[in-house]
Amino acid sequence: MRTLLVLCCMLMASVAYSQNSMTVSSPDGNLELNVSVNNGNPVYSVTYNGKTMLENSPLGLVTNEGDFRSGMRFVESTTGKVDKEYTQRKIKQSFVQYQANTLNVTLENAGEKQISVLFQVSNNDIAFRYEFPVWGDRRAAVVEEEATGFKFPSTAMAFLSPMMTPMTGFARTAPSYESGYVADEPMENTNADYGYVYPGLFRVGDAGWVLLSETGVGSNYNASHLSSYSNGGYTVEYPSAAQNNGFGSTGAQIGLPGTTPWRTITIGETLKPIVETTISWDVVDPLYEPSQLYEFGRGTWSWIIWQDNSMNYEDQVTYIDLAAALDFEFILIDAWWDENIGYERMEELVRYARSKDVGVFLWYNSNGVVNDAPQTPRNKMHTSIARKKEMEWLQEIGVEGIKVDFMGGDKQTTMRLYENILSDANDHGLQVIFHGTTLPRGWERMYPNFVGNEAVLASEMLVFVEDVRQKEAFYASLHPFIRNSVASMEFGGVVLNDYLNKGNQRGQKRQTTDAFQLATGVLFQNPVQMFALTPNNLHDVPDFELDFMRNLPTTWDETVFLDGYPGKYTVLARRHGQQWYIAGVNAETSAKELTLELPMLAGQEVAMYNDDSDKETYMEQIEVPEDGELVITIQPNGGFVLTD
Repeated sequence: MRTLLVLCCMLMASVAYSQNSMTVSSPDGNLELNVSVNNGNPVYSVTYNGKTMLENSPLGLVTNEGDFRSGMRFVESTTGKVDKEYTQRKIKQSFVQYQANTLNVTLENAGEKQISVLFQVSNNDIAFRYEFPVWGDRRAAVVEEEATGFKFPSTAMAFLSPMMTPMTGFARTAPSYESGYVADEPMENTNADYGYVYPGLFRVGDAGWVLLSETGVGSNYNASHLSSYSNGGYTVEYPSAAQNNGFGSTGAQIGLPGTTPWRTITIGETLKPIVETTISWDVVDPLYEPSQLYEFGRGTWSWIIWQDNSMNYEDQVTYIDLAAALDFEFILIDAWWDENIGYERMEELVRYARSKDVGVFLWYNSNGVVNDAPQTPRNKMHTSIARKKEMEWLQEIGVEGIKVDFMGGDKQTTMRLYENILSDANDHGLQVIFHGTTLPRGWERMYPNFVGNEAVLASEMLVFVEDVRQKEAFYASLHPFIRNSVASMEFGGVVLNDYLNKGNQRGQKRQTTDAFQLATGVLFQNPVQMFALTPNNLHDVPDFELDFMRNLPTTWDETVFLDGYPGKYTVLARRHGQQWYIAGVNAETSAKELTLELPMLAGQEVAMYNDDSDKETYMEQIEVPEDGELVITIQPNGGFVLTD
């Protein structure tokens, strides 16, 4: 009798477990996600082609209305499908078809409050978020922290960029999201004090690659990041309380019913799905209609090389003339313009630019309350009354966009500021670039007038820091796989000066070739690119390089990964209309010979921009064989571009 009772209990336990374990696969069946409740703890795991990519990883969060991390009970699950198409001019692919299978799991905590976790699984991507119903008479709640984790097999290696220490750096503007990367680092060594920014890339032995990020963050929530490595993995970590000078909640204030942002996981046996993913935009939708048809393109920017002293009327006229000579669409006029040029003369300058068919972006300091950055204009963007008054003036004089700087921090109060600036700017026909800023999380699709974030160790650090100059090729070879894979990246690059200063004769010497710089103009994707060319380049740079820049697009209809390894080299193909650009860079210390499969150029004559063995950049016409197979040599710290 005792034996029978034990067997019955074991059978009941098996049945209960099977009821608490749910699986959803991708449309092609290769990617599989399993969700279960183990001893009251909700977890999920992921396999790809039968190989473990994520081991049992925790789910759950804590709100002021209850704890949803442990003591949980499975209630029900439902399945479904998503099939949607959309067009988006500002990302790596202009037309996207997104198909996914869904699993919605409802769980209940010890206080009998329920939450759901909605999973959407496409062929190489998983997106999931938490969904909150109305709890009794509760119509509002605060999410305090999140238990969501990512537990990799122990052999996984990390490619990560650390969060900066809050309220440090220039004028206490950190975090400005301008840190370097570790590459192929054992996970146990990734113990940065404040964790790591999204996205994070991981190589899971011979099984493949995993990219972690989040999307869909607006005024409704705080942004998050990855914790440092602990207990076999990483968790979703909310902003440090020290951000924003210690002001503001680190969690999220939400209305009920409500949702969190999406956590995204991109998986592939190779790096191709990592580079080509569109999951950041697949699961979000526009939040408002554009007030006009916004045009994108290239711009000149005096500050990056000529710095603060160039913020005067005469130098800006010179840069407007440079933009016109290069057939560029824009000029960016940076900090201190209000003091050194003034509002009245700025109206005159904008009229001059428009007479040259050049649109103007003006720089603004975002804050008056969260850091000590002295650059002006200040106190124009962080309050609604001042902001709308300023934007009315910008619209009246014909300014086409603004660059708002020093946005540091991921608290919900900052996310609301981003959205308020974008929404008000759209009302006044203004496009917006942010610098000193967090990763954009689906914003290209959510906000029609958003045209780029920095959120990277960008071109200004090439000017300021020797170590960054030495590692320029290393970082460039990482960005297509990590930072630029999930969002636009306003880098401010293509530097053709030999020295990164106005004299261009001595000082901060560029370590990369001209062909490398041209290649980054293709590799670094952003719909509005403010390039680092200078007026002297019209005379000291070969005409074929200038002609390349005159014709370089900034929007792409298709992006294809061809070859590469993060931190070593990368080769991408991008298509604009019917024209293909193939670009690559080499971060290794010796020349690299690659055999590329280029069916899109098979049998065609193309222009090749490359470096010879002395690292002198040249251009020649070559014939791609009929089979599309082409051998290319890339010099160290060099690059190449092919275009038909």
